[in-house]
Amino acid sequence: MSLLLILLIVLPLAASVLIMLGAAPRVMALGAAILNLLISVALFARYDLTAGGWQFLSEWKILPKLGINMTLGADGLTLTMLLLATLVTLSAIWIAPKIDKREGVYYVCLLFISAGVIGAFASLDVLFLYSFHELALIPTFIMIGVWGSGDRQAAAWKATIYLGLGSFILLIGLLALYLSIPAVSRTMDLRQLDQMAAAGTFHPSSLIYLILLVGFGSLVSLFPFHSWAPPAYACAPAPTAMMHAGVLKKFGLYGLIRIALPLFPDAMHQFNGLLLLLVIGNILYIGYVTVAQKRLDWTIGYSSVMHMGYIFLGLASLNIIGVNGAMILMFAHGLSVAAAFALCGEIRRRTGTLDYSELGGLAKVTPVLGLLFGFAAMASVGLPGFANFAGEILVFFGATAYGPTMILPVIVGVWGVVISAIYMLRAYRNTFWGPMMTRWDSLTDITPTALGSVILLLVPLMIVGFYPQLLVKMVTTAIPR
Repeated sequence: MSLLLILLIVLPLAASVLIMLGAAPRVMALGAAILNLLISVALFARYDLTAGGWQFLSEWKILPKLGINMTLGADGLTLTMLLLATLVTLSAIWIAPKIDKREGVYYVCLLFISAGVIGAFASLDVLFLYSFHELALIPTFIMIGVWGSGDRQAAAWKATIYLGLGSFILLIGLLALYLSIPAVSRTMDLRQLDQMAAAGTFHPSSLIYLILLVGFGSLVSLFPFHSWAPPAYACAPAPTAMMHAGVLKKFGLYGLIRIALPLFPDAMHQFNGLLLLLVIGNILYIGYVTVAQKRLDWTIGYSSVMHMGYIFLGLASLNIIGVNGAMILMFAHGLSVAAAFALCGEIRRRTGTLDYSELGGLAKVTPVLGLLFGFAAMASVGLPGFANFAGEILVFFGATAYGPTMILPVIVGVWGVVISAIYMLRAYRNTFWGPMMTRWDSLTDITPTALGSVILLLVPLMIVGFYPQLLVKMVTTAIPR
């Protein structure tokens, strides 16, 4: 039994308890986040690529007669997502501003989000995979409603309603999946489900796949279930937007890879046309909506929704190249969007506004902040040298290999890259270049603390960008054969 995966979940929860008992909130949260990052790096380095499969296993019998047990384990994809989660957690806690009211609750919420998403990625039992995700959602709503900005109450309620309905639909789909398994072999263990599907003894209904697609898709902001995301991210505190857009939103994609790919290959082929229509909506419709935005936070929020289309395009390719690209893009997008929201929060903190009409020329007084935002923007649009580029190239190669039905989605995807460049370069220009209002003359540049937080995200993006094989070897272990 390996204790490292258990520690990844327990450390944030233990730090939360200590904070509630009176310990220094920021110190405890940073300590837990640093330890978790070190553990995730150690797990990543110790994974045996030759053996492959699930490693670092731990199991507790919960309801063995019903086939429900709490089982933790990791393959290459799990470890990649755990690395993403711990990197963004440390960055989000590190860059968090001074909190004047209920500081302890603020950091406890961040730690609960981290523990929930780590538990979801590390769970091999579908029930606990779902339950840990729900644990992470609740503090997200609290943080938007209490510490958010703008119309935060409306944004929090809208996200609560949309994600609550999405989670309920997903639960129906998972229960239907469980009940469709023969009673003598009923289980929620992903390993056993994969074995039954590979042996041809388990053929769940295609309708269950559609329910799961709607449920998981709502959590990922798949078009047209996306309208909750931009206002939630725009109104959320920067660390919350970093955690949700960068990590928690990847849960739906992770669930589809774990459940839909191995268990519903025929249904995915059958309904691939429908998924591709939704992908086009994510890339084309949301892309043009992003171009029309007049605030930096809304631009980044909509861009986050748009880029989910590329990950779904990789999944829809249904081949090893495209799915590899989707998984790498999950990691890359998580880091780049977290960096963008972190810098967006720094700009808001200094100026009190993110409206393009009030910004401009900030690079004259905040050159380092402008440089870092330029890196985040270029990563977002898929500039070579960043992990996003490697992921998008694999997605396009995989989609092209699928067949003639992918011609239109690939064309739309390539045009979407152009749209991405338009809105990100426009955001960069309107914020940091051009004439500057005199009231910004006294602005200070980014602090060393915030600088370290953002560099923590940008460096892995460039490492994987220059050597994508580092992740390709890992995530390939998760693709059904």
